[in-house]
Amino acid sequence: MLYFVGLGLFSEDDISYKGFKALQSVDCIYAEFYTAKLMGGNIDNLIDKLDVPFITLKREDVEDCNVIINEAMTKDIAFVTAGDSLMATTHTELYVEAVNKGIETRIIHGSSIFSAAPGLAGLQAYKFGKTTTVPFPDENFFPHSPYDAIKLNSSIGLHTLVLLDIQAHKDRYMTINEAIDYLRKVESERGEHVFDDDCIVIGIAQAGSDHPIVKGGRVADVADFDFGDPLHCMIVPGDLHFLEAEALVTLADVDEDLLKDFL
Repeated sequence: MLYFVGLGLFSEDDISYKGFKALQSVDCIYAEFYTAKLMGGNIDNLIDKLDVPFITLKREDVEDCNVIINEAMTKDIAFVTAGDSLMATTHTELYVEAVNKGIETRIIHGSSIFSAAPGLAGLQAYKFGKTTTVPFPDENFFPHSPYDAIKLNSSIGLHTLVLLDIQAHKDRYMTINEAIDYLRKVESERGEHVFDDDCIVIGIAQAGSDHPIVKGGRVADVADFDFGDPLHCMIVPGDLHFLEAEALVTLADVDEDLLKDFL
């Protein structure tokens, strides 16, 4: 048996009761925290409650699949991740491989930024287009794909969820401020008014915590806002229903004058 268990967004306390019971029942637990990480707690607190071996894997171990698959052929194994259990491509590949090998599987979902971010901002989840990620730039690496995704979504009136790069092995987590700077640089090169200083953006930090931070406004105004500790993400709204506009004023502290066309 191979269980896929999502731990939720912020801390080890976010795991569902169903997920916790599953972890108690297995022979070994494998975890990965390079695609997302629980920033508000300590995974050791969960491990201490489980009398089960707990092994944190590196990226290459998960992508190889063999470690988990070989174990699950003869034992009950759990694969745990922050957020939801099947939101990363490598997790889906592992799931497909397990099914192809005839391994019995159980999926136990966890809360995800894909539902939390729209809810925190008061936006309708079905009005989102393609999700994109802003990466950390490097020498000869400065892709415009996040800008292009925002452009495409905006052209058909859809909102864009913008995830921010995580390099957990370096304890490096992109901030909203860094992402805005990145997209501003692309705008300066492209000049297509997709992400200029008058564009509205919503920054969200510490989703899943008791006190998440949600702040929106013009890019020029949000760029220097202190969003505190990671993890961060952003939303670039498309066309707004008047209820969404009202929610942004109340929940994201967006100046009402910026949304007067929608109210």
